[in-house]
Amino acid sequence: MNSSVPPSVGRGVFYVCVAAVAWGTGGAAAAVLYDTSGLGPVAVSFWRFAGGVVLLGAGHLLFRRGTGRSTGDATGRTRWRRVVTTGVGLAVYQTAYFAAVGYAGLAVATVVTLGSGPVLIALGSRVTTGERLGRAGAVTVATALAGLVLLVGGGSPAAAPQPALGLACALLSAGGYAGVTLLNRRTSRAGDGGGPRATALGGFAVGMLCLLPPALLEGLLPTSGDAGQVLGLLAYLGMVPTAVAYSLFFAGLATVRATTASVVALIEPVTAAVVAVLLLGERLTVPAVAGSVVLLGAVVALALGERREARGTTGAGRGRRPAPTHSGGAGRS
Repeated sequence: MNSSVPPSVGRGVFYVCVAAVAWGTGGAAAAVLYDTSGLGPVAVSFWRFAGGVVLLGAGHLLFRRGTGRSTGDATGRTRWRRVVTTGVGLAVYQTAYFAAVGYAGLAVATVVTLGSGPVLIALGSRVTTGERLGRAGAVTVATALAGLVLLVGGGSPAAAPQPALGLACALLSAGGYAGVTLLNRRTSRAGDGGGPRATALGGFAVGMLCLLPPALLEGLLPTSGDAGQVLGLLAYLGMVPTAVAYSLFFAGLATVRATTASVVALIEPVTAAVVAVLLLGERLTVPAVAGSVVLLGAVVALALGERREARGTTGAGRGRRPAPTHSGGAGRS
């Protein structure tokens, strides 16, 4: 993946899909760690971020040859602000989501966090980048959210010790996710982001530092379980759903609209459900299966609509007449 050249729209959607699938498998790995290692959610997140920093740092050193450095202090400051904001946002929305699960239960936390994300991103995209979904796109987003409710709400309800606090944490998580997505979409379009790998590396380094104090309070080291299995799962979390997934997600944001990317990312809970059935012995209810089908249909519809719009824009650009040669211009559109 060449971080200096934005992908096509089709490839950008594919990148987001792969990232979402990776995130879905990460949930199963984290669940096994919670049950067997004695690590809590904040500690697991810290080690996940730390693994991502190590892998992305190694990749950055390996592939940095041939890439230029920033030549202006203003550009450097802009990139640092983006990196710090991304890192804080990653730490906030992941930690807040885990807190929401504890206070309100998995179903409510997932529906509110993932369901609010596309809505907040759609509103933010309209304000910050002028992106419009249109009526058909809005209907598709609403359909996807209905599928999410069916998928996650299809299980048996769990007792919620503090539902109001859990709801607040879920909304905070959604806000952090929306902020990270919008920021990286805007800067990727402007071409001043420094590349998806560099953004992910800096973001996870900042997030790791933010998570270190609460992880120390929770317990940073595993207290049970097979050491080889624990290390293997932590390495998997750092590599696939962290280093690879976020690099692909940030790369996809260069060409895919933020709202579309947030809806495509709803493949994550579908993947998590499939992994839970295949590897963890769980069962899906009829509403959960129906919700998965509806959600995947909405994702496919949005992806196809994104590609059609991109082709239409390209076709319109090609159909323009070039500027007269005597004007001294190069015929730029």
